[in-house]
Formats: sequence, structure tokens, C-alpha cells
Amino acid sequence: MTEEQMLAGCLQNDAASQDSLYSRFSPRMLGVCYRFAKNREDAEDMLQEGFIKVFSQIHQYRSEGALEGWIRRIMVHTCINALKKNKKFSDCVDIAYAGNVGIREESIPSIMQAKEVVECIRSLPLGYRTVLNLYAIEGFSHKEIGYMLDIEESTSRSQYTRAKSMLEDILIKKKILQRPKEKITHISAAM
Repeated sequence: MTEEQMLAGCLQNDAASQDSLYSRFSPRMLGVCYRFAKNREDAEDMLQEGFIKVFSQIHQYRSEGALEGWIRRIMVHTCINALKKNKKFSDCVDIAYAGNVGIREESIPSIMQAKEVVECIRSLPLGYRTVLNLYAIEGFSHKEIGYMLDIEESTSRSQYTRAKSMLEDILIKKKILQRPKEKITHISAAM
């Protein structure tokens, strides 16, 4: 089934088209949800809630960009809303440590798709992990992140800086990154 056929069917609430769309995009979207969630069960809940939104809002898709990008954006917002609804984000943001962090110019290794690196990211405190995902992987600005999470733009910046620093320390401890040869330069959007 082509993407156009899936979209047309989904607009008509055709179950086969919805199933086809879900089958095509759910594995990648589960990866998106997993980066924000505490565990796989929470990620699967976010995924299901996200696809309910996708199917109920499919009429708003204007074919102006990739369908996957449109679905991904819905998933990210679903994850953020789930974290905010459960107050998981605000309870875990470590503001006390975020203010006086030295900025390092390193960035995350190009091996971001490796399972162990993803697990290292998931070990970060929820606030740091959320800002890191939104800024470095999903491409939101600090201003947008601040708006989404109801925090100051400067808090988003300091959370991101602290997340990078903590992630580097974790990667070094696990011998995934060496100091000082490897520099963290880029997070792949393919995660």
C-alpha cells in the first residue's frame, strides 16, 4: 500500500489503512517514545496514545512535509504531555545543579544508534534526558523547549549543557568514549 493510499484510507477510517500506517511507522516511533519514557511499558503507552492522536488528526496533515516527520512531531508532543501530566518532568529537573555548569565543546559521538549509548542517555535524570532529546535529536530550539516544558529558555540551555556533561562522564566510565581523543560533535536524528 502506498503512502497516498494509506492516507486516503485513514481519512475514511479504514482499519486496514490504519493498520498499514501503524505497521510502517510504529517501530521508529516506539524508539522516539522510548527515549522519553522511564521503561518500555511507558513507551508503549505513549506510542498508543500518540497513534490515537495521529488517526484523529490525520485530516490536518497537508502533505507539505514528510508524513513520518508529522507523526514524529505528534509523538514528541504526546511524550512531553504524558511527562507533564504525570508531573514526572517537573519533579525530576535538577535546577540546583543546572546553573553553574562549565560549558564543554564536546558533543555526543556519531555512534548514537548503538544500544549502549541510548541506554546511557536513558540513565540521565529525566529533565536532562528530555531537554537533550528535544534539542539535540528532535531539533527544537531552547525557546521552543522552554515553552513546551514550562521552563525558562536559560533553564533549557543549562539543562542541555549539564546533560551533555553527565552523558560524557557516563560514556567515559563505560569506555564508550575516551578522553580526550574523541570529541562529542553530533547527535544523529536517526535515533
